[in-house]
Amino acid sequence: MNQRKRIYYTPEQRALIWDRYKQGDSLHDIARMFDRYHSSIMPTIYQTGGFRPPTRKRRASSLTLDEREEISRGLATNQSIRAIAEGLSRAPSTISREILRNGGSSLYRAAKAEDEAWNRALRPKPCKLIDSPSLCKLIAAKLKRAWSPQQIAGWLKRQYPDDQEMHVSHETIYKTLFIQTRGALKKELQRCLRTKRAVRRSRTASTKGKGLGQIPEAVSISERPQCVEDRAIPGHWEGDLIQGSKNSFIATLVERHSRFVMLAKVSDNRTATVVSALIKQAGKLPKELYKTLTWDRGSEMTNHKAFTVATDIKVYFCDPKSPWQRGSNENTNRLLRQYFPKGTDLSVHSQQKLSSIARQLNERPRKTLNYECPVERFKQCVALND
Repeated sequence: MNQRKRIYYTPEQRALIWDRYKQGDSLHDIARMFDRYHSSIMPTIYQTGGFRPPTRKRRASSLTLDEREEISRGLATNQSIRAIAEGLSRAPSTISREILRNGGSSLYRAAKAEDEAWNRALRPKPCKLIDSPSLCKLIAAKLKRAWSPQQIAGWLKRQYPDDQEMHVSHETIYKTLFIQTRGALKKELQRCLRTKRAVRRSRTASTKGKGLGQIPEAVSISERPQCVEDRAIPGHWEGDLIQGSKNSFIATLVERHSRFVMLAKVSDNRTATVVSALIKQAGKLPKELYKTLTWDRGSEMTNHKAFTVATDIKVYFCDPKSPWQRGSNENTNRLLRQYFPKGTDLSVHSQQKLSSIARQLNERPRKTLNYECPVERFKQCVALND
């Protein structure tokens, strides 16, 4: 079989690659347009950490490649600098400097001079974190505590409201992590990000669906009290199971008002097991702070009536294929995958370990809470009900 020749993408092709990547297309799909494998596209994307590089421009007064070729031809035919300059309608000093900075009359080559001109024009603005080692150290410490760049940026503004030198955007943190040529944050810190990715990905890069079963006597979310929707009143929870290898599961619960998280260890996803674990978790909270529970249509809540009888907590079920109706819980499950990657055995974690991880989530500042921590907001709710 003949080996295909290496492809060198033109600027137009690179622009198309970035357009498709930002639309959420996979590297495989993009490469297929050029009859290539995804490894052919990776250098273009990974070189800048998944961030599209800005289009390079040159000043209108700069020498062009065509003009440099005229200079090269003029030198080859022993024309004087003044003659070359007159033919290009340029100042002789411009031509003289161009030749001297590129090796002199005997070594001047138009293509090489053009490349060197672009290289000399590189004057990137230094990254803010380069000149602030103390800020870098603080950001690294928070990343190691599993804080997201957005949480770090929001917390810094609250912690240092009058010190602009301690303010940095989450985009700057991401770019410094993903574009290692900035040299401010170590590459190892990429592993502290929840996705553990090495490049930035489009938000539309992947979608997922979830098949939902039938629940007898299920009460639809449409019948849930209207006061639950605005999150103003605490005590309304969302729940779900996350699954690992070997049919292992963890029950996750999130309070809608404060985003407070609770995790429950379950040995399997049978309805009796899950309902028993949820009843135990409900017993840890005052009744005023556990009024309703919203779940998807998984079979683990088939015996939801037993849960309601034991706890006096009403259970509502989302519409089929509508995970956004439990948005807080879906977001929390995504965050939990940092601690419980897909394909790992969840049964090895004790309830004590699960509670420790829940505590870490509850002590992180959240953008939706104006960078308060869920535990702070939840304690306020407890104090109000004492």
